[in-house]
Parts: sequence; structure tokens; C-alpha cells
Amino acid sequence: MTVPMVEVRPGHSISKVIRGGWQLSGDHGRVDAVRAVSDMVLLADAGINTFDCADIYTGVEEMLGRFRTELARTRGQDRLNRVRIHTKFVPDRDSLAVLSPARVEAGIDRSLARMRLERLDLVQFHWWDYGVPGHVEAVEQLDALRRKGKINLIGVTNFDAPHLAEICNVTDIASAQVQCSLLDRRASGDFAALARERGVHLFAYGVLAGGFLTDAWLSRPDPGFDFGNRSLVKYRLIIEEFGGWTLFQELLAALRAVADRHGAEISTIALKATLDSPNIAAAIVGARYADRLPQVLHALELELADEDRAAIEAVRNRAEGPAGPVYGLERDISGRHGRIMKYNLNRGDNRMASASRVEAT
Repeated sequence: MTVPMVEVRPGHSISKVIRGGWQLSGDHGRVDAVRAVSDMVLLADAGINTFDCADIYTGVEEMLGRFRTELARTRGQDRLNRVRIHTKFVPDRDSLAVLSPARVEAGIDRSLARMRLERLDLVQFHWWDYGVPGHVEAVEQLDALRRKGKINLIGVTNFDAPHLAEICNVTDIASAQVQCSLLDRRASGDFAALARERGVHLFAYGVLAGGFLTDAWLSRPDPGFDFGNRSLVKYRLIIEEFGGWTLFQELLAALRAVADRHGAEISTIALKATLDSPNIAAAIVGARYADRLPQVLHALELELADEDRAAIEAVRNRAEGPAGPVYGLERDISGRHGRIMKYNLNRGDNRMASASRVEAT
């Protein structure tokens, strides 16, 4: 099949599905780097030409640099030229107050070196604390580096609507990466309307809720919050905001019934339903390897019927949340979502609240 493409800006077209890189960065189990790079080549062969990473995903930018070299060696330079890599610039929370133009440029130079690039395709900017001034100045510096030729496009990740509007007045913001799935619609409504008005393409992450929106969790008892995998802790908390484990199981049952009608898996239906949202330009699907590629490609082929969508929405319409602005819950460092975050990864922050200390209330 041919993977659909999305033109973000002239000359920058991406695949409708983006390969995510967080699962390659640790806290998700051991990663075989050689296999991961080989599987990236397989994904590119299948038409998934876009890869997402970040400066704070330990080792992933370097892995993508090796992938680029391998793709050029085995498939040729022309094939490599069609690949797009989206990274992030995420200054440490403790450094926000002293973030200088020199530090911004040093961060961009580091990503360029890691990925063996002369220009970054898309840099997605994150700012941990709006109470600390400087996010506008940082965007201005990124824009200066764009004019200097080190960056092609600028995007953001986890910005709320007022701050997205603010920096759209500074420069062209091509994209916003937001958490969005059948469990989380905080990026809809006013936020999505603003993005459309400003020409900002929304890239959804968390579309499978760290693996919870799969057949593996159907009819399973509530596991609580005792996970060693940080992604599972994060999305188990989102399930609690959604309405708890019982309502989540009802959603999985509805998805299973839809999947049965299409000869598909729950993950395929969950991905397709998010891709069908008029607000979402592309969905980021994270994995260590390419094992689930057939299910991803199936999501791009099948068509949901009105009865399918109605069955899913009947459960979603009973959801309690998550409520509030995009990334609002996660931005509260004293709350249960914020307590599991790592805020200073560029300097090697290994702090993680253990899952046994994460509470449902």
C-alpha cells in the first residue's frame, strides 16, 4: 500500500504515521540498537518516512544518525532525501531562567552532530514552566537559527492554546505535538480551532496510551499503578482521569466489537479512530522495533463505518476527563502526573517517582 502523506509546509511532506522514538530511550526495557536501526530501514521501505525523537531521549538522536547512514548505504541518497526527522529542543527545567542564545544554539548544534545533519528538519520546542519568563525569547533564538540555516521548520510540543497563540506571533509555527487518543481529547475544541486558524498541524502522541489500547489489556483486572515502565505509569493515570478501569474496559470491549467487524486488532481501530479526527494531521506510533508494522499499515487501509464510530463514542461520551488545557495536568509538578516526570534529562536526571508511590487520588 501507499502510505498517505501530509504537506506540513512546501518541501516538507511527512507520512500520516510517524515513528515515535521515546520507547528507544530507556525506561522501557533493553533496546537492541542494531535491530532498532535495521527496523527503521524496514519502516522507511514501507513508506513511513518520518521519525520523531528529542534531545532528551537518551541515545535516540545518535541512533537516528546511524539509521541515516545505513539507509543511504543500502537504499541510496535519493531514498534518504525523502526521510524527515523531527526532534525536540527541551531545555532542562532548572536551566530555564538562565537559558541564553548561546545555550540554545549549543543544544541545536548537539542535535545536528548526533544525527549527522547540516540542518534539522523540524525542531519542536518545549517549555516546562510558564511562570519562568523566556519562552518567547527562546523561540526568537530558534527563529534566528532557522534564518542561519540550522533549522528548517519550528514546532512546539505540549503548549496550551494561549501560549501557542503568543509564539505564533513571533514566527511561523508549523506544528504542535499533543497528547491525543480515544482517552484524551484535551487538544480538541478551542485548541484545535486555534491551530487551524494559525496553520499549525497537530501531531498526536499517546494514540495507543502506551500500549493500553490493545488486545493485551482486554478483560484484565486493574493492575493498579505498580509498573517499572514509566510510559505505563503515565497512561494508567490517564485511564484514571478518563473514568477508571471499569469504563476503560468498556471502551476496550467496544473497540473489540468494531475490530471483529473489520478483522483487525484493537490497536488498529484505536489508531484509525484518532487518524480520522479532522484535528489531527499525523499520529506518532512509538515502538522499539517494527513488529507491529502490519497492524499500523492496516489502520491506514480500513474504513470505519458510522456504526463503528457511534459504538466508540457511546463509551467516550461517558468519560469524566482528562479535563483542562493541553498538558495542564502534567505541568503541575506537585500533582500525580507531574511527580513521575523527569525534568532535567539533558544533565542526566534519573529521578523517577516509583510506581508504588503513585496514587489514584
